[in-house]
Amino acid sequence: MELRQLRYFVTLAEELHFGRAATREHIVQSALSQQVQRLERELGVRLLDRSTHHVDLTPAGAAFLIEARQILDHVSRAKQVARNAVAATPTLRVGIIDAGYDSMPQILRELQRTRPDITIHQVEAGTPEQYRQLADGRLDIGIGHASQAPQEVTSELIRLDPLGVLVPDDHRFAGLAGVPVAALADELLLLGEEAQTPELNQLVLELCRSAGFAPTIYEGTVESTRAAADLVLQHRCLHCIPSSSHTSNRPGTIWRPLTEPVTYYPWSLLWRDASPSPSIAALIDSARQLAQRLGWLHSGALSTEPTPGEGTPTATGRRSDEPA
Repeated sequence: MELRQLRYFVTLAEELHFGRAATREHIVQSALSQQVQRLERELGVRLLDRSTHHVDLTPAGAAFLIEARQILDHVSRAKQVARNAVAATPTLRVGIIDAGYDSMPQILRELQRTRPDITIHQVEAGTPEQYRQLADGRLDIGIGHASQAPQEVTSELIRLDPLGVLVPDDHRFAGLAGVPVAALADELLLLGEEAQTPELNQLVLELCRSAGFAPTIYEGTVESTRAAADLVLQHRCLHCIPSSSHTSNRPGTIWRPLTEPVTYYPWSLLWRDASPSPSIAALIDSARQLAQRLGWLHSGALSTEPTPGEGTPTATGRRSDEPA
């Protein structure tokens, strides 16, 4: 027995006319008649009395009509309950710059620990693209450097991430506790894809200029930290990345913090509305708790301190004694 057979029978019982019932169901009259006859065969009883001029319910048909209507009503309610459940399930579309960075994945694990009911969709996009998707509603919240955030985007600093350099494990920097920025002058540096990480590229360039040199840039580009690590592993270049990148643990390479000056990459949460939705607010709250527990906003994460007179390094790479 099929639900459509029940529906056809109920419609026919209401119309008591094959032509009108077929029109209501948007099928041809012969198909309606065949389905009702099939239903009668499966039940083993006659539901209708048919003649050339009229259609009427048999006693069995009248009794079956009551139950058929209840079945169809239950099915309709079940569909609505399912739709309501889906609509009630909170969802978040979350921007990440690169799957190789661990800040947002850690935040999302913290969120799912307390709010397993929230469905999360991760969208990999550079910060400029995240701004566009936040603006048109394709993204609920993102993460990145907020220095170029448009006016309609709200941001909150969530992590000061030590900046360092990824080198082959047999490189001359590998044995150092920290690499002075000036030492990069003799190295070939790989920048990230400009559309993906323009803020990181700008930070590295400004850092080198502040140390008195213009860096020699590797001509190729990559779109992921994993691809960057492959080039470093091949001794083609070095790559400046924050400590939160998983590539800092890539076998055959080693990450060393930059010093003189010690520098931090600032990760901020990015969202569009000044009054975030409950789901966005839950993610922000999870990020704050995680940042407090892990000391993400403490700038003493590096063992190598700036030399006297340099001032305290800030998240932008400037020292506190430098003009903004």
